[in-house]
Amino acid sequence: MARRAKVIRFPRSLPAEPAPGLVEVLRCRDQSEALVARGLLESEGIQVVLRSNLAQSVYPFSVGRQAEVILLALQEDAARARSVLTRR
Repeated sequence: MARRAKVIRFPRSLPAEPAPGLVEVLRCRDQSEALVARGLLESEGIQVVLRSNLAQSVYPFSVGRQAEVILLALQEDAARARSVLTRR
């Protein structure tokens, strides 16, 4: 009898909480949008961390929200980061 292939399911959601001291400042639909936003914030001196469920180098495609990327910044920089993102 032929062996059946194993189905690997995509995760449904990101972990509940980011690391202590980091807060979400933006959700992007894919990595390219997140990299542009990160570049903008870093040019203003705001350090950010990208978080995603999907390894972009392994899965270079996206369907729905599978490739969603969240930008996290330090809590003390979050208000300034949101301000920078909304004025552009």
